[in-house]
Amino acid sequence: MKKGLMLLFALCAATVFAAGTESAGLNITHRMMTLAIQVGVILFAARFGNLLFSWLRLPSVLGELCAGILIGPYALGTLWPGWVFQLFPGSSVGVSPELYGLCTVASIVLLFLVGAETDLRMFMRYSAVGSLVGVGGVVFSYLAGATIGVWLLGLEWSDPTTILLGVMSTATSVSITARILSDRRKLDSQEGVTILAGAVIDDVLGIIMLAIGMGLIAAKENGDAFSWGHIVGIAAKCMGIWLGATAVGILVSRKVAWLLRFCGSHGEVAILTLGLALLVGGLFEQASLAMIIGAYVTGLSFSRTDMGVMIQEKLHGVYQFLVPIFFVVMGMMVNIGEFAKEGVLVAGLIYTAVAVVAKIVGCGLPTLLFGFTPVGALRVGLGMVPRGEVALIIAGIAAAHGHTEILGVAVLMTMLTTLVSPPLLLAAFAIGRPGHRQKAARDGQPVAAYHFPNRAITSTVMGKILQNLTKEGFFTHQINPAQGLYQARRDDIVVNITCGEMEITFSASQEALPFVRIVMAESLAEFETVLDALRKPIAESAHFAIDASTPPPKPRAKPAGRLDVLARHVREEAIIPRLKATDRDGAIRELLGRLHDLGAVGDVAEAEAEVFRREAVMPTGVGFGVACPHARTNAVPMLTCAIGIAGRPIDFSPDEEGRACRIIILTLTPDTVNSPYMTFITAALTALRAPSKRQALTEAPDAAAIRAILLTP
Repeated sequence: MKKGLMLLFALCAATVFAAGTESAGLNITHRMMTLAIQVGVILFAARFGNLLFSWLRLPSVLGELCAGILIGPYALGTLWPGWVFQLFPGSSVGVSPELYGLCTVASIVLLFLVGAETDLRMFMRYSAVGSLVGVGGVVFSYLAGATIGVWLLGLEWSDPTTILLGVMSTATSVSITARILSDRRKLDSQEGVTILAGAVIDDVLGIIMLAIGMGLIAAKENGDAFSWGHIVGIAAKCMGIWLGATAVGILVSRKVAWLLRFCGSHGEVAILTLGLALLVGGLFEQASLAMIIGAYVTGLSFSRTDMGVMIQEKLHGVYQFLVPIFFVVMGMMVNIGEFAKEGVLVAGLIYTAVAVVAKIVGCGLPTLLFGFTPVGALRVGLGMVPRGEVALIIAGIAAAHGHTEILGVAVLMTMLTTLVSPPLLLAAFAIGRPGHRQKAARDGQPVAAYHFPNRAITSTVMGKILQNLTKEGFFTHQINPAQGLYQARRDDIVVNITCGEMEITFSASQEALPFVRIVMAESLAEFETVLDALRKPIAESAHFAIDASTPPPKPRAKPAGRLDVLARHVREEAIIPRLKATDRDGAIRELLGRLHDLGAVGDVAEAEAEVFRREAVMPTGVGFGVACPHARTNAVPMLTCAIGIAGRPIDFSPDEEGRACRIIILTLTPDTVNSPYMTFITAALTALRAPSKRQALTEAPDAAAIRAILLTP
């Protein structure tokens, strides 16, 4: 009720302030004032429509569209002469250029974030069936949509309206389907994964079809003759630019992301990535392609970086502000008077029905070749039925080129497909039959779980874990506050964390688990006041990384990543082949002395105190003859290490694992600078996993040989 009263007040205020619009003419100040009032009214109307349709258990996007239709110039604008939204003179879309420009920026933000959410790894995993699903959906939908223009409207195949009807029919919005699958816990089912993977191909091909269609329309507007050769040329150009830009974007995105790290906080970096999307979108428009294609390519490129989730999180506020404006303005551009015309309404209903059947047939049939049952094929087809933002964006572009009759059909199709798809999909999943002839193979990632005595300690440790991961260069995000789900990403490393009442669980690849356990050990070791309660998980974490019972990780596509870390920080002059010291304290002081002589350590006393304080919290003898004393101290400006080989074993802890250590790796890192501290320790311990390598180190004649052994794959 309060929100309704606030909306009513805003509408009345808008009417008062909008008075005198005609007399103001082209006064720039008055136009900006009108824009501000319009945006305020749009935001209230969007929120009210969103809440109303959510209460009715209908998709909220429909509420925003209906709100736009209601307050637009073709509804209230016609009934209320003093209303703030009036038909703008000389505008092909019915709204002012300022408002349409804001809507265009909103569409770029929307497609940029859609690209950033794309999971290319999942697409590659299910590329075969997903490709056929996407291709089938695009081909059948385009032919069906274009046929409507030729058959019902009597147009030619080369007519811009026919082309846009076909392209608009190819669009798919799986956001609603994903919500349904998530609620029913079917996202990881064969049908769910196939729908999401097929949606990637569908989006890509749909955007390429849009580029080809816009190229053909531009050619016809310029008076160029229509020919199939011209179509092939435009298709080759669009494919070349799109694939080339995508390939270049994916290749350079990590370097760009690395450079952007130095530009400020996460929020500032996210805004800069949006700036790149706007720039790339403008360049694509300059190349006769749609701006949304450039925005999608930019988002797709950043989806492979560790910034992908961070960008979505930090731009969520921008999304909440602009995207409702986009949908409301799309609704405002619909001339509801066109629905009164029998031909348009009938054509819209037939077009919608054909679009639904085309997706079910085009996306469902190919799955039968990959072991899906008819029920599973029906589920996949229904999951691809909803049209949404992409269809409306295409319709908006068409309206901007003067094809306003398409916009009403697009809104009608979007509303009907969005309304009919959820209940039909739920009914399909309610059928008690399997969707695939084979049971789904579950190959989840390895899991490491740690238990704690109470909720307070669990929450405190979780905060320290996130802090340490951030210092290691990870982007950390809270995915689901209610379930305590977090994700940390850096380059190809993805760590999923679940924080329960008295348990923290890590899910990561086999190669990342040693690093995860060291992070856990370091986080626990910093809580001296609760050391007794945490001693058991500390011991488990500290000794796991070099456990001989754990098989060595399988070689990855780029096995040199760990060696690069070691090569960057291990200096030959910081290696002592034969330590003179015979005890722990003496060995640490000897290694610190070598670093001081090299100018790598400023205040040796401060560094020594921090190392010994760290040893008092938890001894660093990790077993198998290896010790890794380390500390965070501002006595060093960057990560620094020294390696020593003891002539006879040295005790680094009272237990069996910490006795008889001959290989000693001392690591120091500044406390105030983010650095790959635990990453380096993990790399060093992983390099020493093989007994033959440890034996070779103890027998190496000089520092050069020791460094060469460490850097040997």
